[in-house]
Amino acid sequence: MSQTTTTRPAAPAPADRRPPARPRTVDRPRRAVGVFTYVWLVLLAVVLLFPVLMTVVGGFLPEGQLVRQPPALVGGEYSLDNYLAAWQQTVVPLLPAFTNSLFVGGLIMLGHLVTSCLAAYAIVFVRMPLRKPIFWLFMATIMVPYEAIVVPNALFIRSMGLEDSQWSLVLPFLANGFGVFLMRQAFRQFPEELHHAALIDGCGHLRFLFTIVLPSTRPALTALAVWSFLQGWNMYFWPLIISSSNNSMNTLQTAVFALKNNGNGTQQALVLAGVTITLIPTLLLVIFGQRWLVRGFMAGAVK
Repeated sequence: MSQTTTTRPAAPAPADRRPPARPRTVDRPRRAVGVFTYVWLVLLAVVLLFPVLMTVVGGFLPEGQLVRQPPALVGGEYSLDNYLAAWQQTVVPLLPAFTNSLFVGGLIMLGHLVTSCLAAYAIVFVRMPLRKPIFWLFMATIMVPYEAIVVPNALFIRSMGLEDSQWSLVLPFLANGFGVFLMRQAFRQFPEELHHAALIDGCGHLRFLFTIVLPSTRPALTALAVWSFLQGWNMYFWPLIISSSNNSMNTLQTAVFALKNNGNGTQQALVLAGVTITLIPTLLLVIFGQRWLVRGFMAGAVK
């Protein structure tokens, strides 16, 4: 009896059920909108930065090329003569003014860091009555116009006999409500359970603040430091009032103003060179501290 074998036909290979690839097409309307957006942003940046460009480049030009219309910003005879003359001139010396500006900006920055951190720590971590009303009192100081406190501050400084000292430039500005608000928002992100655990282990308030809280809130501290220094560095109205009779107390802003008046409007290139010198620390802080500024100001905004 012979045994027959039957062979089954091979099953057909499963068809590829994936949809056929669509040909890549360029979304021309969306690309056109993107190109238009970038072109518009570049033009807007040029318009906004043109005064800064005019100031910096104008300081390198001779007076004759600067005053002609239009100024020879491109292809002019560039030199450092105006910058050297502005720094070395003796009518309104800029070196003492630069030192005074550093003193004012640094001391105001230090005062804001100390007072804001201590006040914010007390509001967030210390159990005391009327914490919220005290915080809202700090916030109310932000709403007071700067011009409304100039006269009381001037009378206070003169009553203490400090109008001829550098302390008169910084004493009314060692505390700021915005700094308290910024550090409070940063401290509120700190776990309260860790605070209780530290107190149980015998950690005091100051030790807990300086060894645990502040190292964890460095972005907010850096943002407050940069912002406070810029506030002190760019101060113009208060030094102009309190140091009007003492040229040795001039900051860079008031010194450039006095340089313009002494030039009688005929040394515009010299004035632009002086203004550029005042912009250098501001631009450096904004360029290198921008990341910390954004991170610090965003602290507490998103949980």
